[in-house]
Amino acid sequence: MASLRTEGLVKRYGALLVTDHVSLDIRVGELHAVIGPNGAGKTTLINQLSGELPADAGRIVFGGQDISALPVHQRARAGLLRSYQITSIFEEFTVAENAMLAAMAAKRHAWRFWTPMRDDPVARDAAEAAVSAAGLASHSDTLAGELAYGQRRQLELAMALAAQPKFLLLDEPMAGMSVQESAAVTELLRGLKGRYTILLVEHDMDAVFALADRISVLVYGSVMFTGTPAEIREHPEVRAVYLGDETV
Repeated sequence: MASLRTEGLVKRYGALLVTDHVSLDIRVGELHAVIGPNGAGKTTLINQLSGELPADAGRIVFGGQDISALPVHQRARAGLLRSYQITSIFEEFTVAENAMLAAMAAKRHAWRFWTPMRDDPVARDAAEAAVSAAGLASHSDTLAGELAYGQRRQLELAMALAAQPKFLLLDEPMAGMSVQESAAVTELLRGLKGRYTILLVEHDMDAVFALADRISVLVYGSVMFTGTPAEIREHPEVRAVYLGDETV
């Protein structure tokens, strides 16, 4: 059963096809990774899925409904959420408060300005669970501005989880991290597998091959191949174009 499906998704700038009739079928509960060289169209694809960038052709089906024309906020309320690059952290608020704001923003009628934020039990419970799942329970009362870089990325993940998504779009969550930080986030994502459907765009091949159920290789805007990590490792064209002679 597909959680999200794209059919012939296109984005062009003049004669340049940035996404070239991309068709993906992402199953419920799987962690599906998209890899490819720089300029392959990965970020453009994420932008199209999240609603930040309209498609010139094709369609996106999520939960059985065509969401191709929906704006970002309506996709988010339907449960399709993007983490990391677009998340705003409020540095003067604590980790818990940031997560509660994200939980409240995800609800249509959550903003009750005359009610203290911590008095919203649904938002508070969602935030606590998300902060714990993101590995920040011991920093719940820490100001976001005092977090280390890797912890800030964890907070961004907590904010996405607090909105109680059905599907997570993760755009290079390990970017700029140390080896130790990347390993920590890999373990966090491993713990989320099966609880959420996840599309992961990531350059860290160790993380991708450790986490992904299936991988799609994007080259010049087109899907070259989709398969399991073992199939990707052994595919001759993928090795020639992207993996080279590396052992991954």
